[in-house]
Amino acid sequence: MTGPASISELARLLAERHYVADRGLAVSLFVALRLRKPLFLEGEAGVGKTSLASAIAGALGTDLIRLQCYEGLDVTQAVYEWDYARQLVELRILEASGGLDRHTARRELYTDTFLIKRPLLQAIDPARSRPAVLLIDEIDRADEEFEGYLLELLAEYQITIPELGTIRASEPPLVILTSNRTREVHDALKRRCLYHWIDYPSLDKELAIVRERIPHAAERLSRQVTALVQRLRTLDLYKVPGVSETLDWVAALAALDRQELDLAAVEETLGVVLKSREDQQAVSGAALSELLRAAVAG
Repeated sequence: MTGPASISELARLLAERHYVADRGLAVSLFVALRLRKPLFLEGEAGVGKTSLASAIAGALGTDLIRLQCYEGLDVTQAVYEWDYARQLVELRILEASGGLDRHTARRELYTDTFLIKRPLLQAIDPARSRPAVLLIDEIDRADEEFEGYLLELLAEYQITIPELGTIRASEPPLVILTSNRTREVHDALKRRCLYHWIDYPSLDKELAIVRERIPHAAERLSRQVTALVQRLRTLDLYKVPGVSETLDWVAALAALDRQELDLAAVEETLGVVLKSREDQQAVSGAALSELLRAAVAG
């Protein structure tokens, strides 16, 4: 995959896709492109891991292929399966023509025609006209057995299908794996990847993200909301708000034609940023008033 000529150019291309990347993340992504290595991104939910894959696919002018991981994910949903219904029809045709024997059936039924390609196989398909960006999202939600299946793909950009043999990418995709660290991912998988931790951004960086993504929001509103979310993250909450919640909150308040924060606006829209009853109760009343006062003054 041909990437940008420099780290600064990569950061510029991401910015054009409304993604604000710090130097460390831009370096990791640039090296992943140059070395053709998978990039493993860890961090809390909502800090921009998934959106990076979308931004780099747009910046490179290529396809984004996404595999959303979940408990119980297996090969038939992630890699491939055979179209048994069409194979059965073909088998009946072979029987009717009188040309059916074991070798003929195997040769005719197990071909690319009857192969249903799932995201992983789509990403390394040699017939692709251009290499894709493959996002393996929230790998920590998949079972450990599925991690083991990924090792061949991540190391060699190939997949072995017993009936067909080994399928290898003619041009490797850029693979981005994300994890919210709900469980520890095995070292064998990490060793095949470059690694980068995405932390919650500083106030200035988060404000820059808000300005980039929601330019129509009032500057005073954007600054106050960002400052308030930064203070919320210092509390012992069940679900700490991420950057995505900051963006949603600013967008919601802007849709309500708010130019700045006040207590009524915060109370009316608190569910946009705090997604559990316990967290909302923890910051209600005097505590919320004090947080707002500090954010507005800040």
